[in-house]
Amino acid sequence: MILTELRTYLKLNKRMPLIDIANHFDVTPDAVKGMLDHWIRKAKVRRIEGTTCSKGCCKADPAHLTIYEWID
Repeated sequence: MILTELRTYLKLNKRMPLIDIANHFDVTPDAVKGMLDHWIRKAKVRRIEGTTCSKGCCKADPAHLTIYEWID
């Protein structure tokens, strides 16, 4: 995966969970985060952090809760 492929994918889908991006490119979420940080620094992508419930009953993986959005 290269930065331009990631850019094209996010532009087409607008807003995606980190885990879906990682699955699409068949890489780990950490690998995708590094590339997404490039676009965040350029103010082209926004990270939206999700949270689990306050009762502790949710055991969701942070990769499922973190959403990335392309900004035009």
